[in-house]
Amino acid sequence: MERVALEFPSAAVIHRHPLTVRVTDMNYGRHLGHDALVSLLHEARSHAFASLGLPEWDMQGYPSVVVDLAVQYQQEARFPDALVIETAVPNPVGKALTVYQRITKAESGQVVATARLNKLLLDVSSGRPVAIPNALKQTLADAREG
Repeated sequence: MERVALEFPSAAVIHRHPLTVRVTDMNYGRHLGHDALVSLLHEARSHAFASLGLPEWDMQGYPSVVVDLAVQYQQEARFPDALVIETAVPNPVGKALTVYQRITKAESGQVVATARLNKLLLDVSSGRPVAIPNALKQTLADAREG
């Protein structure tokens, strides 16, 4: 079986967000379910961009959409594990904004999962992707340095 293998770009971290596994996040195997993991990633990503003044629905005047998502599961998480989700955004290439997220257990630092997604910014009138604005690139570069 071919597995997804993602390398988290630690030098590109822009935000760290603490979350706790809720009882409603558990699946039949009594660990963090896939649907809940995606929701936790979204929550942390929203906080990361909002902390930079970039809500996902208005990133320099453009709404953003997720066009793909890959997740590498590395360890189970269970209720009530305290987690930290790091969000990293390397320098954008082309029209895609690639976002990496790594979920770790707060106490041990063990990696629960690593995710990569691509976002596009859309021109509302045409519905077509636009180039990543230079101001957005600069805001992300400043966050990586900070």
